[in-house]
Amino acid sequence: MKKLNTLLLSGLVALAVAGCQSKTGENQQEATQNEAASETGNISSAADSLPAPFATEPTAKISKVIGWPANKTPTAPAGFVVSKFAAELQNPRWIYVAPNGDILVSEANSAPRLKEKVKAQLNGKAKSQNMGESADRITLFRDADKDGKPEVRTVFLEDLNQPLGMLILNNYFYVANTDGLWRYPYQDGQTKIAGKGEKILELPAGGYNNHWTRNIIANADGSKIYISVGSGSNVGENGMEHEVKRANILEVNPDGTGERIYASGLRNPVGMDWAPGTNTLWTAVNERDNLGDDLVPDYITSVKEGAFYGWPYSYYGQHEDPRMKGQKPDLVKKAIAPDVPLGSHTASLGLAFYDQKAFPAKYQNGAFVGQHGSWNRSELVGYKVVFVPFANGKPSGKPEDFLTGFVSDLGKGEVYGRPVGVTVIPDGSLLVTDDASNTIWQVKAGK
Repeated sequence: MKKLNTLLLSGLVALAVAGCQSKTGENQQEATQNEAASETGNISSAADSLPAPFATEPTAKISKVIGWPANKTPTAPAGFVVSKFAAELQNPRWIYVAPNGDILVSEANSAPRLKEKVKAQLNGKAKSQNMGESADRITLFRDADKDGKPEVRTVFLEDLNQPLGMLILNNYFYVANTDGLWRYPYQDGQTKIAGKGEKILELPAGGYNNHWTRNIIANADGSKIYISVGSGSNVGENGMEHEVKRANILEVNPDGTGERIYASGLRNPVGMDWAPGTNTLWTAVNERDNLGDDLVPDYITSVKEGAFYGWPYSYYGQHEDPRMKGQKPDLVKKAIAPDVPLGSHTASLGLAFYDQKAFPAKYQNGAFVGQHGSWNRSELVGYKVVFVPFANGKPSGKPEDFLTGFVSDLGKGEVYGRPVGVTVIPDGSLLVTDDASNTIWQVKAGK
């Protein structure tokens, strides 16, 4: 009881301190972001316009999810229609489209220990996310008559360990659990995995906040699989010996052999996709905390083989993190600046290029990014889906809002839900997982 009382007191003190911190607005962050971005969306030429570390005191404002009122949906630009594709899921995070058009949804969430659950109750995080038992399953939706409404909904695979990424390749179904890559025998059209799976690659489990997620994607000829693995800490504070195989994108053969680091220094890469018409892999990266309201911006970037992107020693290229000062100057000199800033603490997780034709021409070949929303900032940011225009496989403009309306009351910190994964499906519509409200939203071009 004495330990619990100490924990409760510590949590209340932390809340009091957080409540006294100075606040800056979303418009101020957008202005900072826009100053840091060039007209093409690339920040490397304007990186020095980033604010200094600790220009504002690190603080916390944690959202409270209140759920969506009846008949209310997120808001898309004029000419689009938003509807509910599926509901009553259990923390839907990610979507994969099978070759036959089946929609597979991984349902999982953080698995906090008792101490972490108590802390989440104290600091408010329990109201910002689902803190119950993780579903640890994959659900299948099938729209056989192609009317846009799935007739089949069934449990495709269960008894997993915090699954996220999915892939069908060479008559196997792959799933990336938090602690390893598994594959199962698969035949086209299956509605349930019945065969026994095999773990073909060990992955490091556990981690800071929600860095339990592991995403996977194959290259065009199916000869390689890429796996995103987030860091186990904010900025290496537990010792870099605990960061082996972390903050990386790994590459393996389809049987799990040949493992190597494809790119490193990526604090929490989650979304991955190939830019249409290219062989260039892109990823969405959730950057570090506690350097102030407007540091460090999350981003999407092309992923260069063998490149180092800074974490934890530097950010946005060669801006040395003061908490790691002088530790690895050789690595800081090698650090590559990412391509497109997306605002600090926005929790930019989902990434999907629009490779269909149903949306207007301006959206074709561009990138959609799901922003789960901030906690380490004096005013909420993120909580929306943004769009980044592309031309000839490269960013051609600044990020712009696409799906908004997730924030109910900015002053009170109340939100209806929190977007995560974004997926383009064969009919040309966009699906968006909203894990906090257990919903999948569908965005279609209107007529």
